[in-house]
Amino acid sequence: MEITGLSSSSSYIVIKQLNEELQKKGYMTIRAKVISTYFYERFFGKEVQNNEKESFCYRQKKGTWFVVLRYTDFTGTLRQTTKRGFRTKSDGKDYERRFLLQKSHDLTMNFEDFYYLYMSSMETRLRENTMCMKKAVIETRILPYFKNKRMCDITPADIIEWQNTLLRSETKEHERYSQNYLKTIHNQLSAMFNYAVRFYGLKSNPARIAGNIGKEKKLEMNFWTMDEYKQFSRAVMKKDGVFQAFEMLYWCGLRLGELLALTPADFDFKKKTVRISKSYQRIHCEDVITDPKTEKGKRTVQMPDFLCEEMKDYISRLYALRPNDRIFTITKSGLHHEMDRGCKEAGVKRIRIHDLRHSHVSMLIDMGFSAVDIAERVGHESVKITYRYAHMFPNRDTDIANKLNSLRGGVFK
Repeated sequence: MEITGLSSSSSYIVIKQLNEELQKKGYMTIRAKVISTYFYERFFGKEVQNNEKESFCYRQKKGTWFVVLRYTDFTGTLRQTTKRGFRTKSDGKDYERRFLLQKSHDLTMNFEDFYYLYMSSMETRLRENTMCMKKAVIETRILPYFKNKRMCDITPADIIEWQNTLLRSETKEHERYSQNYLKTIHNQLSAMFNYAVRFYGLKSNPARIAGNIGKEKKLEMNFWTMDEYKQFSRAVMKKDGVFQAFEMLYWCGLRLGELLALTPADFDFKKKTVRISKSYQRIHCEDVITDPKTEKGKRTVQMPDFLCEEMKDYISRLYALRPNDRIFTITKSGLHHEMDRGCKEAGVKRIRIHDLRHSHVSMLIDMGFSAVDIAERVGHESVKITYRYAHMFPNRDTDIANKLNSLRGGVFK
């Protein structure tokens, strides 16, 4: 019915007639069903061989065109799909050509078609918020330039021209793109070509040959001393829920998404621990719970006694809260607002909410804990902790030299 564009009754009449023809030829038939190859041959006037990749473009009664496509999938199974709603036959034939190029992994397909293939693959591998960022960058800064070019025809010279356009571009505030942003855009394009090289047989990555633009700029790492945090916490102490949120961020070094995903079931007040196993994101106006940022992010954090009591008291006062309900329902923007208000009232410098995590790490370094101990607590690789916070660790080089001196016993004479 969908393929013929006829009503149900008319379609059954056609099928009945075709089955009667087959019966006269000695074939067995099933009521209300007909062999697909015979159907296409008789209904559309086109012969179809078994296991042959074929496609048809035909006009429906309502005036639009539809395409019936046959192809072999990655398992070797013959598949069929129908796409309808094309205004003209040429639109349908163009879709047919592009579809079959995608299925055959032929890099004569245009960049836009390859983009959709690439994104459909990435959807199963990346977090939803990462996909949103990737989609926004590619569709606004890359796709408009390359969408109609064939993948196999894009050269390093094309990439250079595109880079020059980006370097001349300005934001709505008439400022040039930041070095960080330029690097991010180029990396997204290069990732697409890397995918084409690895899985589609593209000979080389033209974006890599052209070279990168922009550079990663290390964001300034701000943090509070313990005294500064205590001043701030006194300013927000009367805001129930807000105070406890900042306490968890500072004393446990949580990421904001990890904090907002916490539920009563994550707390074990007998063992004085909190389990970090998920992260909260607000995507497309919906609450989305995902895995933590990294595998190391899944961890159990020991809470100090005072924090354990604070959280136990706070949770006990939340009405009708179920074990898997989120404890902190404040929005990220709401927490930023409270950060502004608290800093102003306490008279301390304004830092980012994520800088509370840096403040926690800084405090642990001052207390003498190793990079390995700190990494396990905050869900990082110890190498990253050592690299990023190297300037904060005490210089033990003099102590090492003194101990080596004692082993040698002075200069030989």
